[in-house]
Amino acid sequence: MSTVEAEKKAEEEKKAEEKGGELLFCGATCWDIIGRKKGAQEGNLVSPTRLRPLVGVNIRFVASGSASCHCVALDVEGRCYTWGRNERGQLGHGDTIQRDRPTVVSELSKYKLIKAGAGRSHTVVVTEDGLSLAFGWNKHGQLGSGSARNEIESSPVRCLVSDVKTTACGADFTVWLSSVEGASILSAGLPQYGQLGHGTDNEYNTKDSSVRLAYEAQPRPRALTALARETIVKVACGTNHTVAVDSNGYVYTWGFGGYGRLGHREQKDEWVPRRVDVFSKHNVLPPDAVISAGSVNSACTAGGGQLYMWGKIKNTGDDWMYPKPLMDLSGWNLRCMDSGNMHHFVGADNSCISWGHAQNGELGYGPSGQKSSAVPKKVDILEGMHVIGVACGMGHSMVIVDRMNVGDQLDQLDVYDGKASGEGSGEPERKNPVKQSAKKGAAKASDNSRKRKSKDSSESEDEENGDDESDASEDQVNGQTEKKSKRGGKVSGRGQSKGGKKSTSDGKSTGRGRGRPLSGNKSTVSSQEKAGKRGRPRKS
Repeated sequence: MSTVEAEKKAEEEKKAEEKGGELLFCGATCWDIIGRKKGAQEGNLVSPTRLRPLVGVNIRFVASGSASCHCVALDVEGRCYTWGRNERGQLGHGDTIQRDRPTVVSELSKYKLIKAGAGRSHTVVVTEDGLSLAFGWNKHGQLGSGSARNEIESSPVRCLVSDVKTTACGADFTVWLSSVEGASILSAGLPQYGQLGHGTDNEYNTKDSSVRLAYEAQPRPRALTALARETIVKVACGTNHTVAVDSNGYVYTWGFGGYGRLGHREQKDEWVPRRVDVFSKHNVLPPDAVISAGSVNSACTAGGGQLYMWGKIKNTGDDWMYPKPLMDLSGWNLRCMDSGNMHHFVGADNSCISWGHAQNGELGYGPSGQKSSAVPKKVDILEGMHVIGVACGMGHSMVIVDRMNVGDQLDQLDVYDGKASGEGSGEPERKNPVKQSAKKGAAKASDNSRKRKSKDSSESEDEENGDDESDASEDQVNGQTEKKSKRGGKVSGRGQSKGGKKSTSDGKSTGRGRGRPLSGNKSTVSSQEKAGKRGRPRKS
């Protein structure tokens, strides 16, 4: 494609984004337990669904992150909507109450917002005039406000950056692109794996006598000196790594190197940006290239629009230690892409394509479709729609579709109401089943809290590994039945048929004689309500 054509195409894309479209959501809505408790949860939206508060609202940009259990959407007026988990104030509403419905962040109403990023527990937004604001968890200085004294900022605070063009968030760090010459890319937050690109992980011993290591928070955004001579034009962050592209089309990666996600044919962590040698000479990235970073992999489109991926691509099989073309998508014109924990969404031509390992319907294949797919597959219900933007999070996906030329296709999609924030998040109910497994629970509790702490502390690496570890413990927190049949159906219930998922539909209880609730019925009655079928009788 000639440069003129490429520029014309980019212009059209920009126009489409500026007029916005309808936001569709698929995946998990049980924000408080997603990524923590294994197994099929209640209330998953397995087909792309409209969200009641955003029906008819022109959304121009969506953001989530490979470690995020919350969502951000910006409309064409520049308003910011957030919803999902809010334990660390990451929704920006001045509190820590979970929101099931997209809610306008009122403190941002005086700004016109154009870009946003979401980390594990923080959110960063960019205004039309180059300011950046952030809210949520700030233990590692990931809000870039210059101080990490307040661990939680539940209302927006100013980031110490200027002339910002866009932002991207990893689990506990943030990267900004700016138009300041010599400082086109800045970062702040957790330096543990070198993901800030400043040449250090800022590791220190907590006490002289202690072997416990900690990582010094970096609350003040710093320009990456290694890239001072380049103009960085695109950036994407995985859980603990960063991918960036400069104006010459060269690709740089740095941060955590496990599974080959940095594309350097080795698994070593990189503390400063390192150029990926596959994308040089005749294969530099074109101006309209798309880049994406998942929790354990990376992707970009290179010459001719060919998609390359590297890192841990599937749950089984070898990792790709360097960028390889994904031949399934050869010939498609990829416009946008995002990667979640282990799944990917792409908008290409007049189709929407998704694939990966999924538990909660986040691939959008519908009730009769498969849950996961090792190869890219069209989301049939969106066929023929023009996708303006996509975003993937932990167990959920969002797609913005152009309302033009879709006829009544949108009207045929479900609309999800969500609970009003006043109703809380079902916390009281969840406490009931704990009694049933009280004896076992007591023994597990200390073990659980230990394991959970280790996940929340800075050993955040690898949602993949982190998840397995914490899920194994959080599995039985509520003594409930559902289990995830991850990696060949390993489940902690004894005497169970293969694949823990079956237990919910087949009416077999997981685990023998453990006083666990049966979940025989497939309806969306939560398993707490059915908990009375076994063990201790419940007062209605």
